[in-house]
Amino acid sequence: MATGAGVVVFFGILFILSGLKVLNEYERSVVFRLGRLMDYRGPGVIFIVPILERQMRVDLRTVTLEIPAQDVITKDNVTVKVSAVLYFRVLDPSKAVTEVRDYLFATLQLSQTTLRSVGGQSDLDDLLSQRDKLNAKIQEIIDLQTEPWGIKVMLVELKNIDLPQDMQRAIAAQAEAERERRAKVIAAEGEFQAAQRLAEAADIMSRNPITLQLRYLQTLAEIATENNSTTIFPLPIDLFEPFRKLVSGVSPAKPDDSKS
Repeated sequence: MATGAGVVVFFGILFILSGLKVLNEYERSVVFRLGRLMDYRGPGVIFIVPILERQMRVDLRTVTLEIPAQDVITKDNVTVKVSAVLYFRVLDPSKAVTEVRDYLFATLQLSQTTLRSVGGQSDLDDLLSQRDKLNAKIQEIIDLQTEPWGIKVMLVELKNIDLPQDMQRAIAAQAEAERERRAKVIAAEGEFQAAQRLAEAADIMSRNPITLQLRYLQTLAEIATENNSTTIFPLPIDLFEPFRKLVSGVSPAKPDDSKS
């Protein structure tokens, strides 16, 4: 009799121990009792009634899902390969198990189709220059579709955009032409400003002739400083008139005393 009681106790302890489960902080256990959904349990130590109940563990940590490169035909009929990365997490474990068969696979397929759809509605220039807007739009669409599954999409980032070789050469030529255009515009703007300053300077000198003489003397000083050479100063010819008459034998005219 005692032996039978011991066997019962042993199997009772074994039964209890087989139903004890330990869940980490980031895990939840979705429990079905005879096929009927119960409230999810965890974290910590939980008890699953053997035979009557079964569990499915769900990870609540953020999942990084890489979206493979997709062939996208843009709005301006350019074929490119676009890849992305998606970050999501499970908010409701019960919905993630009961509303969709495999939420990870379903989210991946939805992300691929959404990436192709949004990329096909955008021009190539928008695809290259407005990634933030495209990321936000893709995130909004996927999050709206996965909300009934208890999944929250937190971030979508376009990863790579691979262009055909001929398109890469065309974009490079366009960028080179744009740089040349900017350089010419900057050079023309500089010449225009220089011409304005010269016109203003000429206007000032025309109203104040002495400034022209001062500029002339300043230029001579700069020449004498930079070049070690003889500098000839042109002087008015009137200063040489008395000397010319003296050499030719004609004395310069004296004032008439009788008129005084």
